[in-house]
Amino acid sequence: MTAFDYAALLLRVSVGGLFLAHAYLKYFVFTPKGTTDYFQSLGVPGYFGLIAIAAETAGGLGLIFGVATRLAAILLIPLMLGTIVLVHGKNGFWFTNAGGGWEYPALWVVCLIIIALIGSGQAALWPIWG
Repeated sequence: MTAFDYAALLLRVSVGGLFLAHAYLKYFVFTPKGTTDYFQSLGVPGYFGLIAIAAETAGGLGLIFGVATRLAAILLIPLMLGTIVLVHGKNGFWFTNAGGGWEYPALWVVCLIIIALIGSGQAALWPIWG
């Protein structure tokens, strides 16, 4: 493996792990009901919260294991853009602002674009679409 492959692995696993952490938070801390209620409070159908949990779980696992890596990254980008538009965009740039700004979700979008461009590297379980 090359330095490029190690870099791709590190990026995939770190971003995928963060998506799993956020899915865990929505499912086990906020609960699916709390998550759907929150999404409804944003003016979107509550079931989008369940879609977010599923996308973060499946996408996070796909990134970590290198399964359809490019596809997983591309499909997670709209989720993060929605986070910026519906939640964090109105709070300014800095994530330390009240309610969290859009700085952190924007970094996620950039990381996902990079993953979509470079793929999974050699350290992938299923490099198809990787």
